[in-house]
Amino acid sequence: MVALPFVRIPVAQALRFTVPAAAMLLAACAVGPNFKAPAPPAVSSYTPHPVAATAATPGVAAGSAQHFDSGADIPGDWWTLFHCAPLDALIKQALAHNPDLKAAQAALRVAHENMLAQRGAFFPSVSANLSASRQRQAGSLAPVPDSNAFLYNLYTPQLSISYTPDVFGANRRSVESLKAQEQSARFQMIAAWNTLASNVAVAAIQLAALQAQIDATRQLVDENTKMLDILRYQFAKGYASRVDLAAQESQLAQTEATLPPLEKQLAQQRDLLAVLAGRFPSQAAGDQITLDSLHLPEALPLSLPSALVAQRPDVRQAQANLHAASAEVGVATAARLPNLTLTADTGSTSLEFSKLFTGGTGFWDMAAGITAPIFEGGTLLHQQRAAKAAFVEADEQYRSTVLAAFQNVADTLVALDQDAKALQSAAKAEQAAKLTLDLTEHQLKAGYASNLQWLTAEQTWQQARITLVQAQANRFADTAALYQALGGGWWHHSDLSTQ
Repeated sequence: MVALPFVRIPVAQALRFTVPAAAMLLAACAVGPNFKAPAPPAVSSYTPHPVAATAATPGVAAGSAQHFDSGADIPGDWWTLFHCAPLDALIKQALAHNPDLKAAQAALRVAHENMLAQRGAFFPSVSANLSASRQRQAGSLAPVPDSNAFLYNLYTPQLSISYTPDVFGANRRSVESLKAQEQSARFQMIAAWNTLASNVAVAAIQLAALQAQIDATRQLVDENTKMLDILRYQFAKGYASRVDLAAQESQLAQTEATLPPLEKQLAQQRDLLAVLAGRFPSQAAGDQITLDSLHLPEALPLSLPSALVAQRPDVRQAQANLHAASAEVGVATAARLPNLTLTADTGSTSLEFSKLFTGGTGFWDMAAGITAPIFEGGTLLHQQRAAKAAFVEADEQYRSTVLAAFQNVADTLVALDQDAKALQSAAKAEQAAKLTLDLTEHQLKAGYASNLQWLTAEQTWQQARITLVQAQANRFADTAALYQALGGGWWHHSDLSTQ
């Protein structure tokens, strides 16, 4: 960088200089590209074959048909559509106390304050200084004060003003970049809010499913224990073989062995829910959520593809990052251009503190300087090229985020459709397995079926019950996933949409 020397100029000339400079500043254009938000994708659907409604399974929990309302809005508190008070309380607790969400909110405040700090560059910098010194001049030199004293005190209060006009828009682009970074932090916080609500809902559903599987397994253990008692009696009377007794003992042991893994998963899920809600595992909520306490929403909103990019917080965050990268190109470009600085000083100097600001003690000066880069070893050039490459990187990351968002919605729609079909099949399989078990049990008691046949029928029913519970849980979980995939309705919360 080379700096031209400062030149002192009279007040009248300074005014004639600063007024046109200010006018030039106001009329100047910021260098670098002006950001324009990307257009929404030109697609009309999420899947090759849109799904109008899902299959229904009457008489089974979570068996209602779901239909999609194209263009409908997403409720802000979508989880209330499950009509489960304990779930509502859990999500409310998590949104109020989750530390990760609070950290994201603090990051937003950091970004906001950084943006406000940068805006200070638009204004002059004013500083005050007061110096006091005691000096002794060498006798071989003429005395400096007009009193011819060689030993004296000197008091100098001074006010300094410095201003750098934003001729090429470096400050404006910097503020623009920081505003975009603030938006990025805001949508990152909204994404954390949206993900947290969905994670709590899915974790609660999984907890309910595990509890249902444990209840079913315990019931099977009881039934197997009763059958074992019957076989032991029959074996003692000579009506059953040792092979039948050993097979039943094995079946009971295998069924009991499935309980500890389920109990472990249940405990871990409770711990997860407690931590998501900002509690310690020992402070887990006591309210029990069951699959029967959940209501499956039958009318599901489906945002238009053109609206998805405005609703998804991750897409909006990627767009803000793209905007920030665009502004940084302007900052790097402006760094290669001349920089104008205006300074002014005024104050008073006196040998006595009491005579400060009296006649003859005042002084002032005004100056202007231009600093222009001439040789930087390619630093500024390559920084500008790096900024342009970062803009291309951010643009591709935005495209990738949009594609991932559409994939997320498409996958969820397919999952909902297949979940309904899977539940339909699981319900039929469970009903058939239960009927087979009942008939086999009657035949066994009448002597027309073997114990092995009954064991096989019981094992089939056990697996069918667990499969049915998992199919029910999948419908609830994927319904919650759809609300998250469509943006979560954050725009209905004033504390999120206006921050």
